[in-house]
Amino acid sequence: MEDLKAQINIAKLPEHIAVIMDGNGRWAKGRMQPRVFGHKNGVKAVREITEAAAELGVKYLTLYAFSTENWNRPSFEVNTLMRLLVDTIGREVKTLNKNNIRLNAIGDLSKLPTKTRKALLDGVERTKHNTRMDLVLALNYSGRWDILNATKTIAEKVARQEMKTEDITEATYKAALSTATFPDPDLMIRTSGETRLSNFLLWELSYAEFQFIPTLWPDFTKNHFYECILNYQNKERRFGMISEQLV
Repeated sequence: MEDLKAQINIAKLPEHIAVIMDGNGRWAKGRMQPRVFGHKNGVKAVREITEAAAELGVKYLTLYAFSTENWNRPSFEVNTLMRLLVDTIGREVKTLNKNNIRLNAIGDLSKLPTKTRKALLDGVERTKHNTRMDLVLALNYSGRWDILNATKTIAEKVARQEMKTEDITEATYKAALSTATFPDPDLMIRTSGETRLSNFLLWELSYAEFQFIPTLWPDFTKNHFYECILNYQNKERRFGMISEQLV
């Protein structure tokens, strides 16, 4: 197999990659197994892509693990996902520390089951001094939720006269989002062939490059990841300008 990793230009590496991990259920269904079987097998892809990103030098990797809309799924699947998160975080903290990776989370964590929230916050605490890469889990997250919360926060500051309406800028709005401490993603990858954002990082993905991959998440490998980065590096990112202005 062609060595895709060797072709990547490290000088043009995306600083922040966001991933919608889609297709676990369909992967399981194709094997005549329950959907939770797909979620369990998707953990391997999480581990592999996290490792690949850190090895390359990506500074931020955000994974869409559970949306606010996912609570509408069958309770057995939701409960299994929550238990899987607890087990996975507990097992992986040692590896995260070994690889100098810091765990972070965005979303309404207060609504998570107590055991899940405790395991998550414990993982965040135990890896907080790591500096190689930030692994950000979007849990009970939605872009609309985040934008609405930021709007409320700013409105309350204006009401308390801590801020004037003319002080509201993109920068002050960004500072009110749960992603305030992370740069906006340069690249967004979605697996399984679906071509929508599903309420993910709606503010932050304004100028990201999108890669929609037909591969189902449990089958997503390092080579798929490298290919996405190579495709990204072949794009001309103009940010509203024309090509001549970039020369």
